[in-house]
Amino acid sequence: MWPFKRAETRIATSDPYLGEFLGARWTARADIEKASGLAVAHRAVQTIAENLAAMPLRVFREAANDDRQAAKEHPLYAVLHDNFNDRLTAFEGREWLAASLLTHGNGYAKIERNGRGQVTALHPLVAGSVTVEVLKSGRLRYKNALPDGGTETLLQDEILHLRYRTADGVLGMSPIQIAASTFGLAVAQQDQAGAAAENAFRPAGALIFPDKLGGAAGKESVIARFRERFIGALKANEVMVLDGGAKFETFQFSAKDSEFLESRKLSNLDIARVFGVPPSIVGITDNSTYSNAEAESRALVIRCLAPMAKRIEQSLNSALLSPEARKSFLIEHDMSGLLRGDLVTRYNAYRIGREGGWLTVNQIRKFENMSNIGTEGDSLVQPLNMGALGAANDNRAKIDEDAA
Repeated sequence: MWPFKRAETRIATSDPYLGEFLGARWTARADIEKASGLAVAHRAVQTIAENLAAMPLRVFREAANDDRQAAKEHPLYAVLHDNFNDRLTAFEGREWLAASLLTHGNGYAKIERNGRGQVTALHPLVAGSVTVEVLKSGRLRYKNALPDGGTETLLQDEILHLRYRTADGVLGMSPIQIAASTFGLAVAQQDQAGAAAENAFRPAGALIFPDKLGGAAGKESVIARFRERFIGALKANEVMVLDGGAKFETFQFSAKDSEFLESRKLSNLDIARVFGVPPSIVGITDNSTYSNAEAESRALVIRCLAPMAKRIEQSLNSALLSPEARKSFLIEHDMSGLLRGDLVTRYNAYRIGREGGWLTVNQIRKFENMSNIGTEGDSLVQPLNMGALGAANDNRAKIDEDAA
């Protein structure tokens, strides 16, 4: 097409290094291991993983009247409550899977079953060593790279797979990769701060000589000697002596002038937003008070931990219980402990429940981890000024009949 003589040819590529070589604009890149090492990111991941691992996770047996009881005799109960396997406690195993889910977008564990098909152990796998293939049947096959160089092939029924948000139904996407721009900026700012700290936060400058130096070799020699003597945090108090009319002039561009510190604070807030944790939870306490810190703790449970717990519960129920077993058993977190108020608030709530007639003494004592006091603690009470609808009229009619 005029005025061009040759048709334009474009090549689509997702390789950021090739794009940079060809002159493309900078696109944010965030290495997962480096980005997860940021202080705010690490605290966010660890807070979510630790709280989920510390939360009671039990296997319940559902009765016909919608009542449920802890199925402590089920082998899976001990796996989720006590020990994942011979080497890992249940807390360590659940923390591993949750941290892998939040960092890499996927958490894997090899399932060990007994002769009856019941789960007796879970062996977490390193997320980076597992590849997933989709078979022609639509089912998944997993290949785990072993430390000795071999490969272990596992079928879909032999592995527990936790996914973060997925775009294809096969693999979860890492939140770090989803928000690559946010983490890439934060990593770049940390690298810049580290480079400034390495030079004791002294500004860069220029050596000015009144006469021309002897070629490029002379300039490089001067720069090399200057760096060797004065550059570095351990040389911050060295005395600088310049002869031959040389002067050193600094480039006055400080971190304060470029709003560098405020920019880093904003990046930290953005990372907290990515993981859905309130700022005070990850140590950002600039605007924190006692009242809003308590509210943020509840917000962490309701807006962050509850959805993540439901994501994990459904994966556990699907992978660890057969379709037939799911008719009678259920795996569920107990989040009541995280939503408990202070002592006065709890006792007032217990009083309302007791006087209202829907809590017994034994139930209240169980909430507070106290022992059962026997059958006398199983009775319910009812206020004297309350009764069944219409019962008062029936009693009044009966009294009138007796009086007559």
